[in-house]
Amino acid sequence: MDLVGEMILAHLAARHAGAIAVTPICPPYRPRLARLPLARRHRATRNADRVLNRFWDYPHRLRRLAARGDHDVYHVVDHSYAQLVHALPAARTVVTCHDLDAFRCLLEPDRDPRPRPFRALARRILEGLQRAAAVACVSEATRRALLAHGVLPAERLHVIPNGISPEFGPDPDPAADAAAARLLGPARFDPDAPPELLHVGSTIPRKRIDVLLAVFAAVRRARPDARLIRVGGPLMPEQERQARALGIADAIVPLPFLDRPVLAAIYRRAALVLQPSAAEGFGLPLAEALACGTAVLASDLDVLREVGGAAATYRPVGDVAAWAEATLELLDARRHGPTAWHARRAAALTQAARFRWSAHVDQLAALYRSLLS
Repeated sequence: MDLVGEMILAHLAARHAGAIAVTPICPPYRPRLARLPLARRHRATRNADRVLNRFWDYPHRLRRLAARGDHDVYHVVDHSYAQLVHALPAARTVVTCHDLDAFRCLLEPDRDPRPRPFRALARRILEGLQRAAAVACVSEATRRALLAHGVLPAERLHVIPNGISPEFGPDPDPAADAAAARLLGPARFDPDAPPELLHVGSTIPRKRIDVLLAVFAAVRRARPDARLIRVGGPLMPEQERQARALGIADAIVPLPFLDRPVLAAIYRRAALVLQPSAAEGFGLPLAEALACGTAVLASDLDVLREVGGAAATYRPVGDVAAWAEATLELLDARRHGPTAWHARRAAALTQAARFRWSAHVDQLAALYRSLLS
């Protein structure tokens, strides 16, 4: 969520500098247990340090800061830090809610079972969100989900969609394109060239990497020259085992999370972006891909239809056969229907233009003022 904070700061400064003075507050992370020589290698130690920072250090620092009375409105830009609202004047605090993941174990325990300590932390987060004067939802789908679970009343929920960073666009960026070529080899935009399929995101369960791999294996049977570019770090061990069992491990190129200009260059060179998630709060890779003029095949979720509109193609979550068929159809359309493909590209750019950080901060500025009226 660092991107959201960065964009809000930049665009508020550019558009509302005369009326709103913004102070970024990001307390330094203090590792304690991880400093111990024998403990630093253990995941449990790192998690314990995270809990101490998020639920002890940060609230105490904010409580002291709020007591000085220097600020009129507070904005927590990531709902997974909503526990901080307990340390702030809640009547003047906004929280941006991106999805329900941080407290899904409380709202949908059958879907996301968690141990008792995790649920206790999640409850602290959820109760902080419920105390906030206003919650900015990044999509109508997120707002509907919060309403459906009775988390907050409708009048405190405001839909303020994310924007798309300016790096994501259809025009070449020589430096970024060269950096992408160093990672992946020369770009080949010829429709008859071996196709590059792209997935951007983490490997957490709701991203459905299992479906991604199964679809890619099916596509490879018809297009053995295809390769899968996966931005977002290495696969999990069970996902690596699946890739090896499917015989596609050598056709997957794993990349870490990348700087935005380089990621944009990779979107531009991709034949098709795949987003097979089972759930999303917004679906930023879908929006970024469209902004680069790249075709997208996405899960048929309300939130992804909200973002992609008619510019993307949708298939049911987890339906490998339908996804593989649609992928091959889109690759064939790219090769044999240039006029329709150019129209698809134009529709993608038009859809992506709806999501602007300037509009996002204008709506936030109005929301801030409403808390002081």
